[in-house]
Amino acid sequence: MTRLFILILFVSLSTACREEPKTTSSLAKIKRLQKTPTVNSADRLDVITFGSCSRHDEKQPLWKSIAEEEPDLWIWSGDNIYGDTEDMSLFESKYTKQLLHPAYQRFVERVPIIGTWDDHDYGVNDGGKNYPKKKETRDLMFEFLGVPKDNPAWDREGAYQSYIYGPTEKRVKIILIDARYFRDDTKRSPDRKSYTPTTGDVLGEAQWSWFEKELIGSEANLNVIVSGIQMIPEDHKYEKWANFPLSRDRLFNLIKSSKSNTILISGDRHIGEISAIEQGDRTLYEITSSGLTHSYDSFSGEENQHRVSNVVSSLNYGKLTIDWDADPISVTGEIKGIGGKDYEKIAFDLK
Repeated sequence: MTRLFILILFVSLSTACREEPKTTSSLAKIKRLQKTPTVNSADRLDVITFGSCSRHDEKQPLWKSIAEEEPDLWIWSGDNIYGDTEDMSLFESKYTKQLLHPAYQRFVERVPIIGTWDDHDYGVNDGGKNYPKKKETRDLMFEFLGVPKDNPAWDREGAYQSYIYGPTEKRVKIILIDARYFRDDTKRSPDRKSYTPTTGDVLGEAQWSWFEKELIGSEANLNVIVSGIQMIPEDHKYEKWANFPLSRDRLFNLIKSSKSNTILISGDRHIGEISAIEQGDRTLYEITSSGLTHSYDSFSGEENQHRVSNVVSSLNYGKLTIDWDADPISVTGEIKGIGGKDYEKIAFDLK
């Protein structure tokens, strides 16, 4: 009992002396103790893995399979935990549980981590700009991800970030957009069972300005744009960029005008699929990988006029492989499952 009292007293005093917000102290301490590798900006990325929709309190069978891909980077594309509360102590405890999950601990000791969020780790199902605790949950997510304190993302509102890796002529830029913090209200159908298009906005003007500079000014060989919700699909009744058609058009017009090699990554849906649209002489692909701990295993069909793959309704993760030695440089995008099982694949050359 005496030793326990001394430990509690030590933690309380050390927390009180810190300048970091109380809501982030536990996560910050854990991240400092974890031996998480980092990627230097000059390091070449050959393999990138990604995924979404992970319940912190369920079995997490995919981390071993993902680690065996020997990825240079892991990207969380949303629903990294299921927070869904305005109680920040409870929210933090869920992130802590995820960080301390044995399989995830082993993974983060081997693989660098970046990411963005979707609704459940934002704080409320299908939430937008009116969620009252968004500043607090943003900070909690940054602590969970280990976003360096000198990253400019800490000094602005929202969770959007960008990272560039690799030497000249072998560069990848990761653009993590935030489709929650500034997003206008959605519009539901009269029966409340689906969403209908609205003239609202997804990113907010500050983020749009940042995004345009990051994309148009990119000198990377490949830009990877990550959104929690799907960008290309238009037909299903759930959350998607197509619920905000003006924002969706603006997004694709910027990508087209950039004349860059770009691929899209998304999560949210509890399925995996690959979608594509044509943009002049380029095909723009989107790989949706969703269902790290739970998936839509009763999936029976859903329209997607842009789908160029089968639908994966089992647990899955995504993988990008860049062959820098090929001429031209080639990119392979895959959706994979437990044991590295191959589900779906696309490949394209960089122009």
